[in-house]
Amino acid sequence: MSSSRPPAAPRRPHEIVAHGHARIDDWYWLADRDDPAVLAYLEAENQYTDEVLAPTKELQESLFEDIKRRVRETDAGPPTRHGPWWYFSRTVEGKQYPIMCRRPDPNRALTAAEVAAAARAQEDGGDDEQVLLDENLLGAGKEYMAVGVFDVSPDHDVLAYAVDLDGSELYSLRFRDLTTGIDLPDVVEGVYYGSAWALDNKSFFYIRPDEAMRPWQVWRHELGRAANADVLVFQEDDERFFVGIGLSRSEMRIVIESASKTTSEARWVDSSNPTEQARLVLARQAGVEYDVEHDGESWLIRTNRPGADGRPATNFALYRLPERSTDPADLEEVMAARADVKLESVDAFAGHMVVGERSEVDGLERLRVFDRAGGSEVLIEQPEAAYSLLGDPNPEWDATTYRFGYTSLVTPRSSIEFDMVSEERTTVWAQEVPGGYDASQYRTERLWAKAEDGTRVPVSVVTRRDQPVDGTMPCLLYGYGAYEITIDPSFSPVRLNLLERGINYAIAHVRGGGELGRTWYEQGRMEHKTNTFTDFIAAATHLVDTGWANPAALVARGGSAGGLLMGAVTNLRPDLWTAVVAEVPFVDVVTTMSDTSLPLTVTEWEEWGDPVHDDQAFERMLSYAPYDNVPTEAIAAGTFPALFVTAGLNDPRVGYWEPAKWVAKLRAAGAGSDRRPVLLRTELGAGHQGASGRYDVWRDEARVQAFILRQVGRD
Repeated sequence: MSSSRPPAAPRRPHEIVAHGHARIDDWYWLADRDDPAVLAYLEAENQYTDEVLAPTKELQESLFEDIKRRVRETDAGPPTRHGPWWYFSRTVEGKQYPIMCRRPDPNRALTAAEVAAAARAQEDGGDDEQVLLDENLLGAGKEYMAVGVFDVSPDHDVLAYAVDLDGSELYSLRFRDLTTGIDLPDVVEGVYYGSAWALDNKSFFYIRPDEAMRPWQVWRHELGRAANADVLVFQEDDERFFVGIGLSRSEMRIVIESASKTTSEARWVDSSNPTEQARLVLARQAGVEYDVEHDGESWLIRTNRPGADGRPATNFALYRLPERSTDPADLEEVMAARADVKLESVDAFAGHMVVGERSEVDGLERLRVFDRAGGSEVLIEQPEAAYSLLGDPNPEWDATTYRFGYTSLVTPRSSIEFDMVSEERTTVWAQEVPGGYDASQYRTERLWAKAEDGTRVPVSVVTRRDQPVDGTMPCLLYGYGAYEITIDPSFSPVRLNLLERGINYAIAHVRGGGELGRTWYEQGRMEHKTNTFTDFIAAATHLVDTGWANPAALVARGGSAGGLLMGAVTNLRPDLWTAVVAEVPFVDVVTTMSDTSLPLTVTEWEEWGDPVHDDQAFERMLSYAPYDNVPTEAIAAGTFPALFVTAGLNDPRVGYWEPAKWVAKLRAAGAGSDRRPVLLRTELGAGHQGASGRYDVWRDEARVQAFILRQVGRD
């Protein structure tokens, strides 16, 4: 490692008062991005990180080249048929971003597999290919570029697309005439994710965020008119709620959804009459969540609303509601809530309905297809014991096939087309892994750790088949555990870098996620949040006890809310980890959740608690917030792990100052040494997602992997 000294962030005591509690924060000044000293400090931290990792430069380059070797750089993704076109994206060797394309199929003569083969056949895509959007042109000369909206009009003649050039997640919306390839003069600034076209092919609905980056308004733009003439369609004034919008698969209805973490409400606009006022589906009721799917005649409503008999529907039930009714009494039960299976999604087609569900017993996703006319149903069988199903687009209302993605820890992603009539399963696209990848050389298992309260916690592991499970192999354990987000086992060619070098990989499916249904989520939020942390520690100790992890070479990794997890488990068991990777970590929980001027704060109170008005929530957060619980004794004893922390200067979700302050406070307490450094690296031109170009992403990953390999002695 390096003998250079880390940069010092001087103490500037600042008093913070929240809910009557006064606290001194010595590094609060780092949140002032207009202070030149802040940028200078972040740049010095980046330089220090580079100096410490300088001995790994050759290893980083080797890891980067290995990633490239395992990725088909000139490739095409699975095509999607929509109207008279096949839409797909492709990449070209040496270019950072995808190229969005389509190929005509007026007679629908080509299969998806044939279109995919044609797109992969040559770099320019072929004579009949039309390039809709070359993202490389948008990102040329830019440090960051992301496309947040990509939406083709119903007549397929106009593309709406929105671009972010700094990672702030504020987008510029533009419209491209696909018959000429030229952008129209219409430009709308300050747009967020979510969009919908009306059937007149000129009315476009989009979302704006408020000053705190909460999506709160739906606007309607008419092609050819100035943006200042756009019409406000809906505004959500409750700061706990986010707004989303989309066009139903039937294309008959534009749906506006407003949702907090525990309550939701939907409205709709007739897509053939876009100027009409949005109509309510069901009025919001505290604690009741629902989402809607249009079946061509009525609404299919997935909800946790208690049944007519008063029984709870924790794992959600399915109802049908007449389209013009707003009365809950008119709900007709289609599928009752089940105690051990969560209803996760509903997709309606002209003749079929596809239901996504998840077992609370094994955490596996399932797809069930219903014939809407005959009432028969079939479960789509999957070939492996542990897997992940991915959402592929299915835009066609009258389709009789259903597309979904499939992968596992050892199986590269494929795109599967299931014929809902014949029940035949066809692979229409498969991820190619150059370099001789052989899935049979790897094995994956599902383990079960026991948490402190006796709860069984699932852990997915993957390793080389020739490696012994005898406690001698290093192991990387990943976790998230928040917002009911599931971290399902999926393949990554990038991960092969570690597996080939003898690092086992594991995912702890901790409470706070959605892996075992709604109850699993509820047991890892609010007053139960510490279950997320103790579950992760239980998973780690189980890996050690069963021989999957060398106790002297165990690494933890997580990001964002998973970065909070990293900070918490580092404080609780600093002796357990050789190294920890915390990416854009949410570590200054109390300060952030007490500042209502920050993005997302109020909306997050239903996930973490409200420390401004609730004294118990304040004390609870203060008890586990990594920034407020630096383990000084472990640091003094030399048992604190090596730490690699990342941040994004333009991050609207987790302020860059949270990881920066955390590292400064750890250093002040004595953390960091040549053997176990504490490193901070901030993307100065990006946000929450880090670098945007694929080669930049791979170089960042190679840097993190080199850090891990160095810490476990595999460099």
